[in-house]
Amino acid sequence: MLDHPRRLSRRALLTGGGAVAGIGVAGALTVQTELLPGRSWLYGRLGLDGEDGKAPDIAGGRIEHGEFVSQARLGKACRWALALPPGSALDDGLPVVVTLHGHGHDHSAAFAPDRLALDRFLADAVASGTAPYAIASVDGGDSYWHARDTGEDAGTMVVDEFLPLLTERGLDTERVALLGWSMGGFGALHLAPRVPGLRGVSVMSPALWHEFGDTRPGAYDDQDDFAEVTMFGREASLADIPLRVDCGEGDPFYAATRDFVDLLDPRPAGGFTLGDHDLGYWRRVVPDQLAFLAERF
Repeated sequence: MLDHPRRLSRRALLTGGGAVAGIGVAGALTVQTELLPGRSWLYGRLGLDGEDGKAPDIAGGRIEHGEFVSQARLGKACRWALALPPGSALDDGLPVVVTLHGHGHDHSAAFAPDRLALDRFLADAVASGTAPYAIASVDGGDSYWHARDTGEDAGTMVVDEFLPLLTERGLDTERVALLGWSMGGFGALHLAPRVPGLRGVSVMSPALWHEFGDTRPGAYDDQDDFAEVTMFGREASLADIPLRVDCGEGDPFYAATRDFVDLLDPRPAGGFTLGDHDLGYWRRVVPDQLAFLAERF
């Protein structure tokens, strides 16, 4: 599942915009200027998403798995995974990148071979000379990593429960970074000011909306919840945090992400290239995302 904003269906595009079938140059320009709904679908059909990224052809290192009961998530069992680069051990005191998953995903999406396979990207980076670090992932549910009116708060789970668990496992959480995609990209931006020892944040295709009425159902409790946690108007909270933001130009979150980046001072690393809201794009940019965080360590 993807965190797409609300947009017209394919049927509506085909019946209500007959020019789509013969879009040609004029239609392509319309998509480029975002005047036509269904930008992501059309970019894919026009071959404007760019080449899919591939996981490195290298074995990842050791991955530990565990589970804890989260008080912040109202007693839910949260599974987690922790990847080390080949040749490293927990007692090496490695810094750690904490990943926040997208909607409909869980902790396993970070390392599954058919998902991001971050353990292989990590192994490849270290084999190429990057100083070793760990990558950790945890279940956050679909609550968009912030406090909800039910009392559940996946963000507090990360800060008050998961980070101390990683400290107990031997990781150096005085040197921690956040990586998130889609819903998790928003979560990383939202949580960044609360994380002690934070060295940097990298996000891919963050789930950002200008208005509550545009949001995915269930992403926020109501208008007040959206107003309280939207990143628009809170750009200053990131001013002192090294930040990288990447988003595909065919991504349904492209316009909001572009507008948000334009408001940031200093402007973050990263940028906007061909790509959609999908695994092919995320795998293409994740090496640069991880390299950015490694440099912050």
